[in-house]
Amino acid sequence: MRPILLANLVVEVLIVVTGGLVRLTGSGLGCPSWPQCVPGSYVPVEHQAQGFHKYIEFGNRTLTGLVSIAAIAALVGVWRWSDRRRALVLPAGLVLGGVAVQAVLGGITVRTGLNPATVAAHFLVSMTLVAAAASAYAESALPGGPRVPSVPAIVRTTAYATIAVGAVVLALGTIVTGSGPHSGDADEPARFGFDPRTISWLHADAVMLFTGLVVAMVLATHLRSTSSRPRDAWRSVLLITLAQGVVGYTQYLTKLPVALVLIHMLLATLLVIGLTYGAHSLTEPGNQSD
Repeated sequence: MRPILLANLVVEVLIVVTGGLVRLTGSGLGCPSWPQCVPGSYVPVEHQAQGFHKYIEFGNRTLTGLVSIAAIAALVGVWRWSDRRRALVLPAGLVLGGVAVQAVLGGITVRTGLNPATVAAHFLVSMTLVAAAASAYAESALPGGPRVPSVPAIVRTTAYATIAVGAVVLALGTIVTGSGPHSGDADEPARFGFDPRTISWLHADAVMLFTGLVVAMVLATHLRSTSSRPRDAWRSVLLITLAQGVVGYTQYLTKLPVALVLIHMLLATLLVIGLTYGAHSLTEPGNQSD
């Protein structure tokens, strides 16, 4: 079952990266219709006006089928082979339901000419599905039975605050992208209309607050945790955060080169996975009498 859950997580990360490639190459309307690529055909046609963009967008759409298969396999695997259905069915089911939501939201995004609000929602839903897939995989490694806190209540509260600020950072990141040059449409970009520099500074301020909270979590887990899981998990979050900060500032100073923006998106998915593991590390298997 665990290899299936891992595959489910990997394809969720992969579709975020390929979705970023669609946007960064201006291929968002490479298939100008939905659910068909062009009227009368579900696949690109030879003399289609969109050129190479049609293949990039169609490739991303095709990957949705693989994501759906992985999500179904994960839910079936949990139901058939796990003795912990109650803990695993919810995140596995959320991924499958979210894939359906994403398909509809993707269609709305195309039909609204890549409205930046729907594009942002598309990305944020993907981050939610990455978190759900990571949660199922993390939970599957643990035995059943009661859980006991691995850190004091104040540390758990700080962790939840850190995750909340992380969500704000992601949301502001979509507004930065929706105000910058990479709209997803090479010909008629649709933008939020915010000043890119101002919204980038606001995003950076949120990142600084988030980084401070992550550092606090690393220190707190090293001082107060009863096992190595919280220490390892939050140290990983800090490393990803620092890498993301370096890439973020570099891409800002170098006028947003496509390769760096794509790496930034990949690191965002890894950060979501790290935060999910960080949340899971706050408790550990144990007896009620512990």
